[in-house]
Amino acid sequence: MRISILIIILGLVVISCKNQKPNDAEVISAEEQISQDANTFQGEFIFSKEAAVLKGDDFIYGVALNDLAQDLAGQVAKVKTDEYDMVPVIVKGDLSSKPEGTEGWDEILTISEIVHVSETPAAAGIQLKKK
Repeated sequence: MRISILIIILGLVVISCKNQKPNDAEVISAEEQISQDANTFQGEFIFSKEAAVLKGDDFIYGVALNDLAQDLAGQVAKVKTDEYDMVPVIVKGDLSSKPEGTEGWDEILTISEIVHVSETPAAAGIQLKKK
């Protein structure tokens, strides 16, 4: 008898939870909010003495080496396990074209705010093994 009541209660709980759907207009994930802000960029950051780069799913931007880029590089260095690790970050900044007649990336991101730095490096797409 107790098992039957427990099964009925469990079934009602599952059915009632299944029918509850959040209103799509009210629920906006952090990623959707980021994509709505034109000055917010999400991607993997890598820094070297010569350059800094932010790589997203559909873009690669050079990063202007200002104080905030240096600060971001310091935060990323704490997370990296290898010198070539890329770390997911979210930053705000301004995008501009490179000056004509100079070498480098076509578009340069000047960071104005560091929003988030991941606690783990991005998974490597390709790994090389040393012999």
